[in-house]
Amino acid sequence: MNAPRPFAHLHCHSQFSMLDGANRLPDLVAKVKAEGMNSVAITDHGNLYGAFEFYGLCKDAGIKPIVGYEAYIAPGNRRDRGATKMKEASFHLTLLAMNKTGYFNLVKLASLAYLEGFYYRPRIDKETLTAHSEGLICLSGCAASELSQHILGGRMDDAKRLIEWYMKTFGDRFYMEIQNAGLQIQKDCMEGTVDLARQFGLPLVATNDAHYLNKEDAAAHDVLLCVSTHMTVNAINSTFGRPKKCTLRFPVTKKR
Repeated sequence: MNAPRPFAHLHCHSQFSMLDGANRLPDLVAKVKAEGMNSVAITDHGNLYGAFEFYGLCKDAGIKPIVGYEAYIAPGNRRDRGATKMKEASFHLTLLAMNKTGYFNLVKLASLAYLEGFYYRPRIDKETLTAHSEGLICLSGCAASELSQHILGGRMDDAKRLIEWYMKTFGDRFYMEIQNAGLQIQKDCMEGTVDLARQFGLPLVATNDAHYLNKEDAAAHDVLLCVSTHMTVNAINSTFGRPKKCTLRFPVTKKR
């Protein structure tokens, strides 16, 4: 019987994804070690706050650390402040450092995002990404990425043009990211992403967008999201369903 192929989490949020990630770095590294994995990445939202601690913990545990960053990409210029809603002001994109040059480019991008691009969130744009792409691996992103939004909106020509730009910018360091945690939106994105990957001959990378460590941590993470979105968790009501704003398993009401 063949040994199972190794797996590494390449889209993983720590407690430094503020009010969104619930993975404490020491616990995360210990879990990875216990599961027999030999490497792991952190890709916190818009920052590298945990990178130094993460690197040291991984090295001490004999785990290969992959320092990453889930960037917020402005739809146009990073200095533009025209969007009227947070979700219209940026898209998500997964970036991973493959060497020292890539790490310093992540640092540069994260800094510029706060100094020049902050609007709702710390944002970069395609101009800064082009200038600081060396040493970086780019994954096409989650359901909130620009590519996924084109797919979900049926704008396949726009999706193809975007892929061509990523291929030109990153060459063979660009991968199509797919996720399936049982959410319909992820399945819808995956179908289009796989089809486009075949058309362009691009490799696929399966990630899990991990925000907490164990299954039993889900309820606590729900509460964390409610703090972030200023909403409250009520008793389960099957007729209410999963709310759109907080993406929880419980009905919510606006805070009075």
